[in-house]
Amino acid sequence: MRGLSALALAGALFLTGCADLGYYWQSASGHIGIMRAAKPVPEWLADPATSAPLKAKLELTQRIRRFASAELGLPDNASYKSYADLHRPAAVWNVVAAPPYSLTLKNWCFPVAGCVGYRGYYSEDAAKAEAEAQRALDLEVAVYPVPAYSTLGWMNWAGGDPLLSTFIGYPEGELARLVFHELAHQVLYVPGDTVFNESYATAVERIGGGMWLQREASEAARREYAQFDGQRQEFRALALNTRRALTQVYESPEAKAKDWPAVEAMKKAAMTDFRARYAELKQGWLGPRQNAYDGWVARANNAAFGAQGAYDDLVPAFEALFDREGRDWPRFYTEVRRIAALPTMEERRSALQAATGILQTHSSDNNNGEHGA
Repeated sequence: MRGLSALALAGALFLTGCADLGYYWQSASGHIGIMRAAKPVPEWLADPATSAPLKAKLELTQRIRRFASAELGLPDNASYKSYADLHRPAAVWNVVAAPPYSLTLKNWCFPVAGCVGYRGYYSEDAAKAEAEAQRALDLEVAVYPVPAYSTLGWMNWAGGDPLLSTFIGYPEGELARLVFHELAHQVLYVPGDTVFNESYATAVERIGGGMWLQREASEAARREYAQFDGQRQEFRALALNTRRALTQVYESPEAKAKDWPAVEAMKKAAMTDFRARYAELKQGWLGPRQNAYDGWVARANNAAFGAQGAYDDLVPAFEALFDREGRDWPRFYTEVRRIAALPTMEERRSALQAATGILQTHSSDNNNGEHGA
């Protein structure tokens, strides 16, 4: 899942002119810093100081980049043709928050991105300070690292979104999926509908990633990715079941009656069951990623589950839509644009369901972005 894999996006936060001045400044200066650090890939390849492993990864990304445009119909522009070494573990850190008895994320509203269920910081310390401010409001909070984000094509005139040291070392299949995901946001973006945007981009990355592995990757790369993705799929299924269990708790008669001690007890039981099931699940995993989700599980709360849902909830519907359109990328994008142009979140969900027969996999929207926070 993109949230757990830290494959989320910051969502053009450098354009947030309505935010307070301090936040605007860190957003603008943080993005400018990334752009200044970027150099065209050919310059890195020609530099004798560039290590052989990095050169191999950069050459791979350019093959992936060409595949994205030639085979998936994704934009052929300046993005992901340069590279920046950030000398830090993440591009940004996102803060998400949710009430004690809800998976609906708090929203922050920006002129370009609309209302989104996260607030991004280029400094981890600043993100942690924001998290403490949200906890003071009696919200559950999660802070997670983001290795890549999309400027939605707005910065292609200035060199586009660069490849980053924060994700260049990913396994081949995951690297391809990340590039496809971020480029998908440049095809279309609906202000204020995080679940629609992220689920659509996640569907593109999954379908496109599968095509890349089948057509372009080595057998070793396919085996490596199969193990990696198999564990992720199993964890995603467990987390989805937990989100459903928590939703039932928060929509229970006890919650409607505001019997909060009873709700708290049911919530605690659901979380205890989640952690016990995870401990059992990972016993069957092999390799260095056996403990990959330990930290997330230990810190899991409503905010973490809510953020995760934004990347998963509508993915089956978008995948079914791709099949319905004959697995033809131009037809798929045309249909997604048609649905995206509908004026309300509810109409977009209804149109997806009518086109595919698939309901949203989670019963409540994690980010009702059109209404703000």
